[in-house]
Amino acid sequence: MNELAVSEARNRLAEVIDESRRSGEPVSVTRRGRRVAVIVGSDDFDRLVNSADDAEDRRALEAARADDDYVPWDEVKAALGL
Repeated sequence: MNELAVSEARNRLAEVIDESRRSGEPVSVTRRGRRVAVIVGSDDFDRLVNSADDAEDRRALEAARADDDYVPWDEVKAALGL
């Protein structure tokens, strides 16, 4: 992963964005030696967000499956008069 200081990123922002998109590699932006941001291409960002959403959905599904408070489908149909 490439790394550069905030001041350099500010001066070369368009170039850094293009470089990250072209190479597919993220670019770490640092301030006083500590990473404060990461520049990634929009496609990579979308994949990361979707992956995080999928993981959250899996956790919710597992929690719902672990919950014993459910009503069998036959009871739901009977209650609704179906």
